[in-house]
Amino acid sequence: MIGAPLNRVDGPLKVTGRAVYPSEDLSFGQPLHGFIVEATIGHGRVTKLDTSRAEQAPGVRKVLTHHNVGKQGTPDMREGDGYARAYPVMASDEVRSYGDPVAMVVADTIEQARAAAMLIEVTYDITDGHYVLDGRESAAYLATSVNAGGPPEVGVGDFDGAMAKAPVKLDQVYTTPYELAMPMEPHNCLAVWNGDDVTVHVSTQIVKSARLRIAATLELDPEKVTVISRFVGGGFGSKLGVHAETILAVMAARMVGQPVKVVLTRQQMFHLNGNRAATKQRVQLGAERDGTLTAFGHDVTMKLTTGDDYVEQTATCGRGLYAAPNRRTVHRVVELDLPRSEDVRAPGEAPGLLAIECAMDELAYTLRIDPIELRIKNEPMKHPETGAPFSDRKLVECMEEGARLFGWEKRPVIPGSMRDGRWLVGYGMAAAIRPHFQYETEVRVRIDSRGAVVQSDMTDLGTGTYTIATQIVAEALGLPSERVHVDLGHSDFPKSGGSGGSWGACNTNTAAHRACVDLRQQITNAAVADVKSPLHGLDAGAAAWTDGRIVIGNASEALTDVLARLYPTGIEAIGKIDTERPNEKQPYALNTYGAHFAEVRVDADTGEVRLHRMLGVFVAGRIFNAKTARSQLLGGMIWGVSAALHEEAVVDPRYGSFINHDLASYLMPVHSDIPNIEVVILDSFDDKANELGAKGVGELGICGAGAAVANAVYNATGVRVREFPITIEKLLPGLP
Repeated sequence: MIGAPLNRVDGPLKVTGRAVYPSEDLSFGQPLHGFIVEATIGHGRVTKLDTSRAEQAPGVRKVLTHHNVGKQGTPDMREGDGYARAYPVMASDEVRSYGDPVAMVVADTIEQARAAAMLIEVTYDITDGHYVLDGRESAAYLATSVNAGGPPEVGVGDFDGAMAKAPVKLDQVYTTPYELAMPMEPHNCLAVWNGDDVTVHVSTQIVKSARLRIAATLELDPEKVTVISRFVGGGFGSKLGVHAETILAVMAARMVGQPVKVVLTRQQMFHLNGNRAATKQRVQLGAERDGTLTAFGHDVTMKLTTGDDYVEQTATCGRGLYAAPNRRTVHRVVELDLPRSEDVRAPGEAPGLLAIECAMDELAYTLRIDPIELRIKNEPMKHPETGAPFSDRKLVECMEEGARLFGWEKRPVIPGSMRDGRWLVGYGMAAAIRPHFQYETEVRVRIDSRGAVVQSDMTDLGTGTYTIATQIVAEALGLPSERVHVDLGHSDFPKSGGSGGSWGACNTNTAAHRACVDLRQQITNAAVADVKSPLHGLDAGAAAWTDGRIVIGNASEALTDVLARLYPTGIEAIGKIDTERPNEKQPYALNTYGAHFAEVRVDADTGEVRLHRMLGVFVAGRIFNAKTARSQLLGGMIWGVSAALHEEAVVDPRYGSFINHDLASYLMPVHSDIPNIEVVILDSFDDKANELGAKGVGELGICGAGAAVANAVYNATGVRVREFPITIEKLLPGLP
């Protein structure tokens, strides 16, 4: 069962429209609707809020402003779970960035709420803000911390001395733009109060954190808050923490005494949710003439939202990738008055590998060495900084197998030398690496004569959590998949680390597996001790559970009979991952790996870039479901193509707003941009990660994918673009 390409167990519900997403639960009747009014300045204060016309508009029940929302909690920056911190909204007249909520209209219908919102008159006292990274590098300072807990700066050996002595040097700056997570389902919340208790139906990736954030913001006892998130229509990191839509929905529902629903428009999502910060990345490589790296440097400068502490871990991805005795990786930040940065899929690795893997490609051309050969030559035997052994590292195998399958030997060695009519043809490749995380998680498994029920507050973003949990428990208990029911996304269930950081599947399934092991032991021991059982007196340690039966040697008994006789009301167990980040408590460097290969065509006259084909070869331990894993990796690769060629949120330097704040102007790939993409997953079992041998795959596909495309563009044209995304305007001047 484990590894099989089982169809999604929740698929029939979704394709027939019977899957109830958070804002769609109407079991308590029709809710009122809230529409948020956003600030139209980048920095300053609200001096006047005239809501009189809005309050008199048809259907309007309430207008929320900073005058009436009441006291809210203050964020505690010492809170280790940043998603659980208080998130005050409209707590004062201050506008910290463009799009800050200044009011919300609650009305009978969304149309009435939106129409009334347009009637609110807001006057501001505008103060100077800083909105642009360019020109403010002198204000950069060393970050005090970075996301995921790594140190902001790491130095090994004598980096400056090694760079000065290196026979071959590369020193280049690569820039990446602001990017946004745009899940299919907009951010939304439906809040229902019952006395002093509130039930919050919200699209979130971490139920536990959502509950704590709501409680901290409204200064409630967390036990008074119930969070439900059965289905989530995508998140990509943007729903790890709840935002203004949730806080305002909960406050409004309490004020009007009725359920209130708030669903963001697509345009509102650009400013009311987090973004990936723009970066300037200086990569310095020092090498011998045979390609052996002697120095590795990665210095990242990025935006930090004023008053916040979120810093993407962009310079960490190279720390365990290539061997070099002298190293320096640094995160510097510049405070800007822009909407808050948060996790966007593969934070750190996605932009960081775009720079590192392009730099390695440049070094390979400088040395006239095959890019794969250069990477293999610098393959570390242990972690280059910590000295920890790698648990299961097959990066070289990924590159070699990918080269064989892709036909890498056919690549043009001289850039710009291969044509197909009007098209310049190029090949590129890049390596992928991503750490494997685990967090404290509990899963309850209950079994009776009807089957097994699995419960956790874990969420399913559409990645297949319901399905793979079904597979794990079905195999562990020897049941057919249709006799396993998985129940997720409720704060009354055992707590998990949620769905994010590629840790969700392994956390949930490791804990579920441990619960099943506990159940098997209890039930088998009881059967062996029962004189009515044909297993009586046999060796419980030799038992196998298969096809709905407990088998010991030549004796067996149906599991339903055992349960009906010994546990007529059922029996349950809770499996746990007990220690936060256990992988950091053991002496192994735990990562997933991959290699990307891309072939592009570039129009020699117009500079138009077309992806022709792409291959990703990955290793991520044991795979729970071949179909859902492949889907996740494909999606990540497509995201990488987008980062290389399409995505860029552009800031208006006058107002601190994103100019292209809709999906018509914020470009992402469409079907015609993505032709033949293939995924190959190598067999693996990482027993250092967990007893299931599995590691996360959700974000691995994006890591390095953009660099493979960018390197292919250079190979096709001889034009190296270091300012992403690669557009016609940047390519055309350099084309022959």
